[in-house]
Amino acid sequence: MIELEGVNPNMIANNLEPFEPTHPGELLKDELECRNISQKQLAMDMGVSYTVLNDIVRGKRPVNTKFALLCEKALNIPAYLLLRLQADYDMLITKRDKSFAERLAKVRKIAAVL
Repeated sequence: MIELEGVNPNMIANNLEPFEPTHPGELLKDELECRNISQKQLAMDMGVSYTVLNDIVRGKRPVNTKFALLCEKALNIPAYLLLRLQADYDMLITKRDKSFAERLAKVRKIAAVL
């Protein structure tokens, strides 16, 4: 996190978190619309089930490495970009999980004693 004297670190653009995290499926949805490709056609071209693709586009299923590599070949979207979006999405969702935050706080207390 960037810190400048007299500036609230939460107000620096590089430190801001989006209100709603971006699932990589949103990028895929936009690409499909822009290219006028149906989900069914892309699923067939990639050799995946329509359900899998639709779940990802709707943000109900995560993008894994194999799927990202298939998208890279089918749509010329770098696999690392989809995987990074997924990792960022997962990190933000996990940070906002209150029960997990409590668990982290307990671990910090244990680590401080050691």
